[in-house]
Amino acid sequence: MYTLFKENKPMIATIISGILILFGIFLSYVISSNLAPFIFVLSFIIGGYHQAKEGFYETFKEKRLNVDILMVLAAIGASIIGYWMEGALLIFIFSLSGSLEIMATNKSTQAITDLMNVTPNTAKLILPDQTIKEVSTESLEVGNKILVPKGSTIPIDSYLIKGDGLIDESSITGESIPSQKKIGDELIGGTLNLSHALTLEVAVDSSNTLFAKIIRMVEEAQGTPSKTATLIEKIENKYVVGVLILVPLMIALFYFGLNWTWNESFYRGMVLLTVASPCALVASATPATLSAISNGAKKGILFKGGAYLENFSQIKAIAFDKTGTLTKGEPSVTDSNYLSDENVLEVDKLVLALEKTTTHPLGHAIVTYLIDKKTVNIELESSQEVTGKGIEGFYKGNQWKIGKLDYISPEKNHPLLKEAHEKQKEGKTVTFVSKNNALVAFFALMDVPKNNAKETVAFFKSKNIRTILITGDNEATGKSVGETLGVDETYANYLPDQKADLIKELKDKYEIIAMVGDGTNDAPALANASIGVAMGAGTDIAIDVADVVLMQDDISQLPYSFNLSNRLRRITLQNIVFSLAVIFILITANLIQVINLPLGVIGHEGSTILVILNGLRLLKKK
Repeated sequence: MYTLFKENKPMIATIISGILILFGIFLSYVISSNLAPFIFVLSFIIGGYHQAKEGFYETFKEKRLNVDILMVLAAIGASIIGYWMEGALLIFIFSLSGSLEIMATNKSTQAITDLMNVTPNTAKLILPDQTIKEVSTESLEVGNKILVPKGSTIPIDSYLIKGDGLIDESSITGESIPSQKKIGDELIGGTLNLSHALTLEVAVDSSNTLFAKIIRMVEEAQGTPSKTATLIEKIENKYVVGVLILVPLMIALFYFGLNWTWNESFYRGMVLLTVASPCALVASATPATLSAISNGAKKGILFKGGAYLENFSQIKAIAFDKTGTLTKGEPSVTDSNYLSDENVLEVDKLVLALEKTTTHPLGHAIVTYLIDKKTVNIELESSQEVTGKGIEGFYKGNQWKIGKLDYISPEKNHPLLKEAHEKQKEGKTVTFVSKNNALVAFFALMDVPKNNAKETVAFFKSKNIRTILITGDNEATGKSVGETLGVDETYANYLPDQKADLIKELKDKYEIIAMVGDGTNDAPALANASIGVAMGAGTDIAIDVADVVLMQDDISQLPYSFNLSNRLRRITLQNIVFSLAVIFILITANLIQVINLPLGVIGHEGSTILVILNGLRLLKKK
């Protein structure tokens, strides 16, 4: 209850201030009581305390003036010449806009709270005598063993040491299909155990889990303003000083130059002090930036600062690493061919039986391909792996081999070889199959593009942004992937330091360039790009040096980021133009004496509230 009161104290003070104003008006116009000014002063003090405290703190401790000081001075000035109700109303509406801004900030930072709630606060610790003790997650140490029952959330990043787990990782990866885990695999805190009870060994302390890193990234991003917000903050102090100089000069002009009465001149000066205050301008960028960062965080896109989000839509070129970024990061069978249609089933059965005995990535890819073809499983009479060459085995007296061409068959003019060589020119790896040293089939494999890679490249090309592929792979592979995806430029055979140098050259050419990567070898390039983007499944160093992290490892989040950045810039510009227009109109209206202080307060603070609400629109996904 106390925490709830503390969090909402500014709004409670605002409400009390408003009630006191209504009571003061009742006393003034219904009872004609002399108590009304005291009620207005009380409303003034209660409603303005929070804002005045912040304003004077910045003035005296940080040596910088802000809009809070202008509002307090205007309210005091109005009260001095007898406009008690107007002064109290000014403070009330100013307090209301401040309270709404705090609520907007709290709503924007809800992403952090949501993330914190994903991981449980307690864990079931397995003691040396095998008894179970419930302890706080924060107290767990590396090497502790914990029990995670079926249907429970994994409390901390751990290694699976007992059982086979079916884990729902959608909270991290966004993938709706559960992932099968085996002994030795790492399980991430915050993911859900869908299988039987699992025994895990804690891999990190609670401050270094993936979710802890995510939370820190969001907190740091929300504490780092955008360029526009920083610029507005820089000019705020000078603007306030300018207003404080202008107001006395204008009062003097009204009194001595236009021969207005002292009361009218001073009153118009207080109205000017109110309407010229840049409250709405100051609120133009920060609430919008916080909302956009929260929007991205809910989508699994972590911006490490408002400036990176704001500038993302300004990129002139975007460079992609190949493996694990544009492609899946593992080989897949793209083509297969057989000597004759009659031996397809026989070859598939024997290849499946042979490749099941190896842990080689190419073998695993072929096994996956053949299982998807519903290939029948058989048992070989014998088999052995020949390191660096392939696998051989016997079935029904026939010798079968799968591997490199010089190991498989001595034939040089075989009908399958022409097509196989064409596949190799496309950058594909070809594995050959022979029966009794006669070539009978081949499988072509390649690290294929991710599902949304082509659409992502097309999106940026449609925005006239140059798309570039940079890879350490050979020319043929890089060119093949580049042509498949439709990128504008392809650079192959690039080592990590060469990638970084290339990014520097491209930055000179295109000015603002983003680099997307996932590996340790991409870290130098990410650090040198205008905006470095790391894939969430990438290495820790890539994530650490990047400015943006795609936690769900989904490259289609890049167009979403671009559009979110565009929305942020558009809404911020709307807010700035609107707030400046309102200030100009209200100043003009005051000079020709067509508005009073209450109307000036409503117009000024109303524009601030509208600007904040407009910024909050960025919380909505589009």
